[in-house]
Amino acid sequence: MAKFFNEMYTDGGDVARPHYDEFSNWLGQQSAETIARKRVEADVIFRRVGITFAVYGNDAGTERLIPFDIIPRIIHAAEWSVLEAGLIQRVKALNMFIHDIYHDQNIIKAGVIPAEQIYRNAQYRPEMQGISVASDIYAHIAGVDIVRAGQGEFYVLEDNLRVPSGVSYMLEDRKMMMRLFPELFTRHKIAPVDHYPDMLLDNLRSVAPVGVTDPTVVIMTPGMYNSAYFEHAFLAQQMGVELVEGKDLFVDDNAVYMRTTRGPKRVDVIYRRIDDDYLDPLAFRPDSTLGVPGLLSVYRAGGVTLANAIGTGVADDKSIYPYVPDMIKFYMAEKPILNNVPTFQCRKKDDLAYTLANLKDLVVKEVHGAGGYGMLVGPASTKQEIEDFRARVIANPEGYIAQPTLALSACPTYVDAGIAPRHIDLRPFVLSGKSVSMVRGGLTRVALKEGSLVVNSSQGGGTKDTWILEK
Repeated sequence: MAKFFNEMYTDGGDVARPHYDEFSNWLGQQSAETIARKRVEADVIFRRVGITFAVYGNDAGTERLIPFDIIPRIIHAAEWSVLEAGLIQRVKALNMFIHDIYHDQNIIKAGVIPAEQIYRNAQYRPEMQGISVASDIYAHIAGVDIVRAGQGEFYVLEDNLRVPSGVSYMLEDRKMMMRLFPELFTRHKIAPVDHYPDMLLDNLRSVAPVGVTDPTVVIMTPGMYNSAYFEHAFLAQQMGVELVEGKDLFVDDNAVYMRTTRGPKRVDVIYRRIDDDYLDPLAFRPDSTLGVPGLLSVYRAGGVTLANAIGTGVADDKSIYPYVPDMIKFYMAEKPILNNVPTFQCRKKDDLAYTLANLKDLVVKEVHGAGGYGMLVGPASTKQEIEDFRARVIANPEGYIAQPTLALSACPTYVDAGIAPRHIDLRPFVLSGKSVSMVRGGLTRVALKEGSLVVNSSQGGGTKDTWILEK
């Protein structure tokens, strides 16, 4: 079994790292009965509040709790400072890249990224070419997935710039820990995260269309059957803004309006949680009943701000991911603070040959995939699964990338058998508007199955509270 970095303990396995020392002592004083009781209490409260996610596929229509683990993931301030600087640098470069490809395309002209990687990308929207957006910001909310491997080095696993989700679980996990174990928050100086909704609202208001001084902000949801509907409703309530569906909005005289009991009200900023394809049936999918006819025309004219912008997905596609360090160097003349995971692009002949020869040792992903679907984890797959996936890659090599199977860091986690290490990742949320900002924390996801590296909730993963120690 590959050796992995343990977040709480040193290599010997019995000595807590300095920033975990006080928590480790507290944990050792808790009885198994106390912890079991607290776990049940958490489940009851989460279900009562409605903190669930919808399930697609064979169990479509059902809802599940995302398992919550009571052992937090703790990061000390010095490590967080590096992470924060790297994330802000990365998101700035990604926004510059998206603006560039829809305008002057300097990065293509310079030969840094092949033109076909942009124009043949399913998320590229030619309708956005030459369109100015407020403050030149496209990814107003970015969720960047971070993993830790080797001796504890941080790597960026992927960038989520379309409709990144999970921030509601970050906030609710913190509320739950404070409710269950208030004494821990008197013992530790933990950076707060509960002001995120205020930061998000300020960020969205800051990118209102030109001339709007008191913008009306709404959250646009596909509806209650969407897997992240709880989060849409939660954020609307926390920000004090309306939660709307496409049918609640209409376009008139180059503006977007919301239907209210007091008559139409103009909308200036839409935090949309709907994919590009469904936003406007006149511009994209004509069969969409989720969008607003004419929305794109208002957007192109600068009459409304969409967060995130249409066409943003071109920058979080896994085929573009390998070029992000080059973007940072090209646009900012800086060395990337955070490294990518080494990546093989199967569209390249040599990378494809290496991938096919080493499938059993690699993680292979669809470039448009998400949620842990459409991927092969070689070491955890059967020979038949590997051969089936080999055929898929050979049939469409441009549709896949491959990466080494990292020994992701692990954090002690309560499972049925007691406390055991489980692999984790981290999704911090970066807000871009007049400035770039983020709360000191993020969503830690944990793979609850022993040995599993897949942390996605849709694949049985859970979540932990993330503590950034301020001392």
